[in-house]
Amino acid sequence: MTNPDTRTQTDDPGPGRYAAARQLLLAEKERPGPPRRAALARLTDDWLTGLFTAAAPPPGTALVAVGGYGRGELSPRSDLDLLLLHDGTADKTAVAALADRVWYPVWDLGIALDHSVRTPGEARATAAGDLKAHLGLLDARPLAGDTALVTALRTTVLADWRDQATRRLPELAALCRERAERSGELRFLLEPDLKEARGGLRDTQALRAVAASWLADAPRDGLDAARRRLLDARDALHLTTGRATDRLALQEQDAVARTLGLLDADTLLREVYEAAGTVAYASDVTWRAVARVLKARTARPRLRAVFGGRSTAGKPPAERTPLAEGVVEMDGEAVLARTARPERDPVLPLRAAAAAAQAGLPLSPHAVRHLAATAAPLPVPWPAEAREELVTLLGAGPPAVPVWEALEAEGLVTRLLPDWDRVRHRPQRNPVHTWTVDRHLVETAVRAASLTRRVGRPDLLLVAALLHDIGKGWPGDHSVAGETIARDLAARVGFDRTDTATLATLVRHHLLLVDTATRRDLDDPATVRAVATAVGTYGTLELLHALTEADALATGPAAWSSWRALLVDDLVARVAGVLAGEPLPDPEAAAPSAAQERLAVEALRTGEPVLALHTREDQPLDPDEPEPVGVELVIAMPDQPGVLPAVAGVLALHRLTVRAADLRAVRLPDGLATGPGDGPGAGSGDRSVLVLDWRVAAEYGSLPQAHRLRADLVRALDGTLDIAARLAEREAAYPRRRGVQAPPPRVTVAPAGSRLATVLEVRAQDAPGLLHRIGRALEGAAVRVRSAHVSTLGANAVDTLYVTRPDGTLLTDGEAADLARALEKALG
Repeated sequence: MTNPDTRTQTDDPGPGRYAAARQLLLAEKERPGPPRRAALARLTDDWLTGLFTAAAPPPGTALVAVGGYGRGELSPRSDLDLLLLHDGTADKTAVAALADRVWYPVWDLGIALDHSVRTPGEARATAAGDLKAHLGLLDARPLAGDTALVTALRTTVLADWRDQATRRLPELAALCRERAERSGELRFLLEPDLKEARGGLRDTQALRAVAASWLADAPRDGLDAARRRLLDARDALHLTTGRATDRLALQEQDAVARTLGLLDADTLLREVYEAAGTVAYASDVTWRAVARVLKARTARPRLRAVFGGRSTAGKPPAERTPLAEGVVEMDGEAVLARTARPERDPVLPLRAAAAAAQAGLPLSPHAVRHLAATAAPLPVPWPAEAREELVTLLGAGPPAVPVWEALEAEGLVTRLLPDWDRVRHRPQRNPVHTWTVDRHLVETAVRAASLTRRVGRPDLLLVAALLHDIGKGWPGDHSVAGETIARDLAARVGFDRTDTATLATLVRHHLLLVDTATRRDLDDPATVRAVATAVGTYGTLELLHALTEADALATGPAAWSSWRALLVDDLVARVAGVLAGEPLPDPEAAAPSAAQERLAVEALRTGEPVLALHTREDQPLDPDEPEPVGVELVIAMPDQPGVLPAVAGVLALHRLTVRAADLRAVRLPDGLATGPGDGPGAGSGDRSVLVLDWRVAAEYGSLPQAHRLRADLVRALDGTLDIAARLAEREAAYPRRRGVQAPPPRVTVAPAGSRLATVLEVRAQDAPGLLHRIGRALEGAAVRVRSAHVSTLGANAVDTLYVTRPDGTLLTDGEAADLARALEKALG
């Protein structure tokens, strides 16, 4: 049941009556969205009108709503933007008293108020010097008092806006760009600002302002619905939190989704992202149109000078430069030729898109809309030309992105690739990811375009890049689901059986190289053989190598580094050797590097740890290459119990975050393995040295000095430094802030992972001392760590441990399962 007419509830202008009616209205379930915003605006109008009237306003005064309130759009916690307008004839004291009679009741209710008191001339002068004030006045709406005074001001302000459009619109465009740089792209943020981020409510207001200038107008299709959806989400956010916030925080998303009647937080984000995408696309199209108009206006005086002041009406039409069959360039856009017949040319949408991207031009929104409405569907399987045009589009690199978005805006991508709809605007909850699933796929193709010279089949690389995460729209392992979808889509696009099988393999195993390189022991022959078996041929390995790099680079800065690149390169070289028939080296005989050997010799000579800390200054990099993840710390020491927890604990005490780590036992060549008490040249080749190669980053400040790390490590190993107690003291002194509850740790046993050791994989929330706790748990279980491989992506740690019994034999299945459960308990 809805409220009765709000006018009967505001006869008494007191704040108590209004507050009660407002609360009743916001509690209603029957009319959310635009009806509730309009009802709240009417209720507020009546209350403020009552306040104004009760204050006995002098003649020549008016109360004006501006900004969002002026548009009649009040969210539950919206500010009230009010202007007290007066013609200057009333006594200043009387005007000030009138303002107080209106402002103070608003403040008494705790409602945020943006207020001003001005004459029309002052308001106009303020607008001339303040772009935001001018934008607010474009939506001025009279509430009470002298309506003619408000109408005159609004007319003048609109006239000024149109007269000054050539100066104001570039200012507004710059303001929008600055805001986008500061707040990010709404449709790709896990915690978006619904108002300030690009594609948000501020941009819808900017589009209204452009339309008011009469210079250009935004595409109308879907824009009003997108704006309503963003406003509805903000309303629900205000009701859920009870605060005037525009940031859709993670912890609020489920509650906001329930308020809107949506299934879950992911459904909410997809709807918000889709709306933001519509607004962002409309903004791009509109600002391009503004730029063309402004450029033409600038050129017109020059043309008049050239023609001696004569009319240029007889000038030939804009030049049309051919780009492809049925596609031409005109006014900086790719448009359809006059002779184009989309209804008879089903390849034309892809040909136009490819031509636009290759020329670095936007695809005209009018052309895309016309293609969506009239183009004949492609036959299945596609003809060879269509497949080639898709590859050409993807191979264009960065210019392909806006063209792809233009196709998406009109539904052409889903028509070409039906499974695309399942990943469209799909959020990725892992903060390592910069993009939604659909945009990540396009960005991966963009990255792959720069790697096509490295592979024999660039067409397969580009299509695999576009499809590699297509399975994320389905439940279960997205690689497994993606393999099936990739087979169907590859056949649809017209690839033969062999190429279809290759694409399916690339999608199925697109994570294989990076996961193996960072989480498995590459000296273990079983590791390399497993990858070779999965890949099958050198050509597929070559493609998978390039796809791995493109995927990681398109994921985000935390997903790729020179360190990971080196690991993947090493794995690829080993797998290529196996595929070529070369024998794998005996892991027991694997020789350490020269640097490791020097440290190991010194460790055996002294019987103590030896450290080497290599800063970035020590490792000059190609400026075009990704930065390494942290700096390299290499530690060598005689093999002994407790090494892993001791080293990890010392690093945690020094606030060093472990980004990647590798622990392995190496054997020195005969004649070098000389320890304390051994004679010069004594051969003790059965003695092993533990070498730990780490990537670490300082959590705060600068890196500690190597000698301090070594001193604390010696104390940790001899028992004089209680690491666990020190870490506990620090955690008690500085408790962690509350945040989103992380899922519990999970420890699994890799089936048939190695013939040399039992392989455990630990997935947990990254935290100071995590690796120390893992090491302590393993020491307590009386197992030997043969090697350890640590990988950290954002807030998630994946640590792979190769363990044996103390005598070097593998654990039984039961022992391995018990150890996994014990580790989970210790970490939980």
